[in-house]
Amino acid sequence: MSEHVVDTGRRKMLTVSASVVGAVGAAVAIVPFVSTMSPSARALASGAPVQVDVSKLEPGQKIQVEWRRKPVWIVRRSDKMVSLLDSNEERVRDPNSDELTQQPDFARNQMRSLKADVLVLVGICTHLGCSPTFRPELAPEDLGPDWVGGFYCACHGSRFDMAGRVYKNVPANKNLEVPPYKYISDNLIVVGELDEGAA
Repeated sequence: MSEHVVDTGRRKMLTVSASVVGAVGAAVAIVPFVSTMSPSARALASGAPVQVDVSKLEPGQKIQVEWRRKPVWIVRRSDKMVSLLDSNEERVRDPNSDELTQQPDFARNQMRSLKADVLVLVGICTHLGCSPTFRPELAPEDLGPDWVGGFYCACHGSRFDMAGRVYKNVPANKNLEVPPYKYISDNLIVVGELDEGAA
């Protein structure tokens, strides 16, 4: 008969402890590899699609995100802003948005957007690359009585309406760019992707 008595309780405790330590060690070792698989901030800035939640964007408000190192504006247009686009038809250079180099096919309409109330634009003037200011007010003193809201580039005086359409007789000769984007839910936009795939 053996003189050694096996302590099964102690053996189980050591087995469980070793398993826990091994699992934690494996998790710690995997984290750096997994983190390298997600896009870095630099990759995101250089072109990865950007998701934007517009659920809290109120009519008349604008938010800005960055995509491909460009400012992208997202504006919630009010019903009044949308209705005033008709009054600009004769005053803008490309009223029907026929110039496709400024936008995806889906934006070839008066609104230049997928939904009438949400406008998505690259916030860079098509003249010399300045950044226009958002001027949603009606007839401000500095812009005149016929101003019905839009974007104004103070650098050289270019004007764009609330669809980003450029007015005639200003330095810029193209509409503001509409980036590729799509909705993945009612209020979640992905800038940088079309329904057909990545832009």
